[in-house]
Amino acid sequence: MDVAVFSTKPYDRACLDAANAAAGRPHALRYLEPRLGQATAVLADGAGAVCAFVNDELDAATLAALAAQGVRLAALRCAGFNNVDLAAAAALGIAVGRVPAYSPDAVAEHTVALILALNRKIHRAYNRVREGNFALDGLLGFDLKDRVVGVVGTGRIGAAVARIMLGFGCQVPAFDPVEEAGLAAAGVRYVPLPELLAVADIVTLHCPLTPETRHLIDAAAVARMRPGVMLVNTSRGALVDTAAVIAGLKSGRIGYLGLDVYEEEAGLFFEDLSGQVIQDDVFTRLLTFPNVLVTAHQAFFTAEALAAIGEVTIGNISEFEATGVPRFPVARSG
Repeated sequence: MDVAVFSTKPYDRACLDAANAAAGRPHALRYLEPRLGQATAVLADGAGAVCAFVNDELDAATLAALAAQGVRLAALRCAGFNNVDLAAAAALGIAVGRVPAYSPDAVAEHTVALILALNRKIHRAYNRVREGNFALDGLLGFDLKDRVVGVVGTGRIGAAVARIMLGFGCQVPAFDPVEEAGLAAAGVRYVPLPELLAVADIVTLHCPLTPETRHLIDAAAVARMRPGVMLVNTSRGALVDTAAVIAGLKSGRIGYLGLDVYEEEAGLFFEDLSGQVIQDDVFTRLLTFPNVLVTAHQAFFTAEALAAIGEVTIGNISEFEATGVPRFPVARSG
């Protein structure tokens, strides 16, 4: 198939080219730097499929423009699909495929890296030492052993985080509508979300973004948390009401915040804006707090994960070309 690949970075080209070569180069991959949206959909002219990433916009207007050009497949090289209007895609006859699980360990390990860095203030210590400041004042951390780490969402990533934290000797309560027997047997205790928020020293989020989970962490949730709690989100930015979290930081209710995702990250993350003034006042306010650590949606970014993303994405395209259905389809629910 002729595939228009949007939001392309050098690492996207490398992983997709490698997977396409391993499959015998069945597809013509056309790499495009712009993000996909209504204004850029015209760049897919002549393609039978588009390949999109997390911050591309596949709303009804964009999908209609793609369908008018003959696009029949949207192959997402990510797990999340909240940026796709699935009802519009179904009505227009555009199939949607995704990469359901590329490397749960990559995201889980980055989550733990944020926890460790925030606790031991590695980011602050790094900057101090480079400036010749070897004082320890302000760098006091705490032992993770015996701390309570609440895991919200125990899919593959959340389950991996839970197991790692059990290895640190932590108590791990978890919340998920579907309980995993293996985790319970390993020592995880499933509890209602309000109880988890009330007892956890660290809360880490690993949920899909749905209408029910949007702003799961709002002002009411922050108020339930223990004073000085550490909150980490490596899942979806909109799980967190950023304004409520900033208020929690100012009051001291939230003592540490680690983010790899941000509610309004489109246009920020994956770009080099070092020579520009960032226009998002909420995001720049977050960066003023010394107890906030932000990484730019890099939790997935390992060699193993990129290889898996390339392989599954090419597989979705090939399966669709052969059968009319991608290997890992996303269907409209309800």
